[in-house]
Amino acid sequence: MARKRSFTTFSLSFLDIMSCGFGAVALIFLIIKHDVDTKVEVENELLLAEVTLLEEEVLEGKEGLVLARNTLSDIDNSLAEAHGLARRILEDIEAVQGKIFELDESAEDTDLNKLKEDLEKLEQEKKRLLLEQQKLGESALGYKGDGDRQYLTGLKLGGARILVLIDASASMLDDKIVNIIRRRNMSDNVKRASEKWQRALKTVEWLSAQFPQESRYQIYTFNTEAGSVVENSDGQWLEISEGKDLRDAIAGLREVIPAGGTSLERAFQSVHGFSTLPDNIILITDGLPTQGLSKPKSRTVTGPQRMKHFNRAIDELPGGIPVNIILAPMEGDPMAAAAFWQLAAATEGSFMTPSRDWP
Repeated sequence: MARKRSFTTFSLSFLDIMSCGFGAVALIFLIIKHDVDTKVEVENELLLAEVTLLEEEVLEGKEGLVLARNTLSDIDNSLAEAHGLARRILEDIEAVQGKIFELDESAEDTDLNKLKEDLEKLEQEKKRLLLEQQKLGESALGYKGDGDRQYLTGLKLGGARILVLIDASASMLDDKIVNIIRRRNMSDNVKRASEKWQRALKTVEWLSAQFPQESRYQIYTFNTEAGSVVENSDGQWLEISEGKDLRDAIAGLREVIPAGGTSLERAFQSVHGFSTLPDNIILITDGLPTQGLSKPKSRTVTGPQRMKHFNRAIDELPGGIPVNIILAPMEGDPMAAAAFWQLAAATEGSFMTPSRDWP
């Protein structure tokens, strides 16, 4: 009779342990593999979003360059037409003067008076064309926006001394908070090319082109500090008639990189640095200030705190100066429009929020 094989509980326990071990190894492998695939997919999506954003900004930049070239060509054509009209009027004046001298002494007074009236009209037309030619050819800074919109209803651009204050804080990078945080960590070139900041620069350029020739001006940027975009000119008034200086000021403004918090108190405090105060202030900003003269202790700021900083800033503003405000509202600051409108009304200035495609 064959002998039965011995059976022990140890052999079964050993097989159970080995089976559990292999199962655990397989489960860990599946978990790790799934997590790696998920991370790769997320990283690819983020990189694709960044590439798409940069491609859109490059396309917008090319479109802006084409528009600038077309604008320069239109100005050149207008100047050439003005020169031609002025030359023809001069020829007509000379012809009329020749006819007057050729008249016989016995000519009727009515004919002579008519010729004199024609000559006077031609002289007036000549002055008008020369004035238009001067605006086109001798303007300190030319600017032509989309659709030839050379206006801004209600904005007071006059004055003997005009001070432009432009907000250069990090919030000028975008209208939405999440995009501001993203762009804040990008390169300086990307920050300068931000759509919102470019709109602010175009606004300053348009305003500068409308300044009266006899006025003086200064352009300040402000964030946690305030100062002129023209080096070593803080507290000094620059001449509008010096076209090169104005172009250099715009070029200097284009080198500014929006960063930091917003201290409107610093901006209004800088007004006292002029020996002769401005008689017109143009403020370009996107919302209530986020700090006062010192850096805030907290990284967040509430609506009431921003209003408190705003009221302190108004206390620094000299009296009797109209403040004209151009506001580009941003997300999460609902009290800004009402506060700045009240400031404009109290100082007899103006308040407006232009469309996104202006100027």
